[in-house]
Amino acid sequence: MAQPVVPPPTAQQELVAQTIDLRKVYGSGKTQVTALDGVNVSFARGSFTAIMGPSGSGKSTLMHCLAGLDKITAGRVVLGGKELNALNDKQLTLFRRERVGFVFQSFNLLPTLTAKQNILLPLELAGKKPDQAFFSQLVDSLGLTERLNHRPSELSGGQQQRVAVARAMITRPDVIFADEPTGALDSKTGTALLDYLRRCVDELGQSIIMVTHDAKAAAYADRALILLDGQIVDDIARPTADDVNAALSRVEA
Repeated sequence: MAQPVVPPPTAQQELVAQTIDLRKVYGSGKTQVTALDGVNVSFARGSFTAIMGPSGSGKSTLMHCLAGLDKITAGRVVLGGKELNALNDKQLTLFRRERVGFVFQSFNLLPTLTAKQNILLPLELAGKKPDQAFFSQLVDSLGLTERLNHRPSELSGGQQQRVAVARAMITRPDVIFADEPTGALDSKTGTALLDYLRRCVDELGQSIIMVTHDAKAAAYADRALILLDGQIVDDIARPTADDVNAALSRVEA
């Protein structure tokens, strides 16, 4: 299927991330797999993008390359004005710590630390002191003020995921990458989390790129990218769940 021309953000919108002729190949010879095949896409700062597609379509690989978690095979990835493929391993690690936030399906909290310690961990690793006013605002907006001294085992799944979101937000990153953030949550808790992520974009100007298989989750985004065989085959502005389901049905047919 031919890859469509993906319209870039308008001239008035600042780019927070961009890929140019991005290729990612795993293996070699007969076992070689092309996960991304010449992907060109731009993301506007302060926008919420959902990345979707069937299993093996390349959606997780695209997120990992954008976040600097996977080394690319060819092309370019620019994030927050930095060309990631020009950074060495140490520079890339420092860049991710200070400029990128992550929210994973499995929460990835350290079990021996309290909620407060987990939230502040990125700043501690960077040797930076927290902005107390921002910290207080963040935990209050997530309903965590009374849970800061609890360890992950003493928190519900929804509370653990909110701690993970606060940890991702605490450095005020260029982008938050969310990998199936509602996958381990019940419907009510997942909806509350998506509402909060939407508010982060609308009220704080946060940029979020989310991989999801859930059309209802994608409907919270400003835009849904549909991948198939390592290429973007659809780019839906202001998606509804019906729009996304229809697009997925077309690529899976």
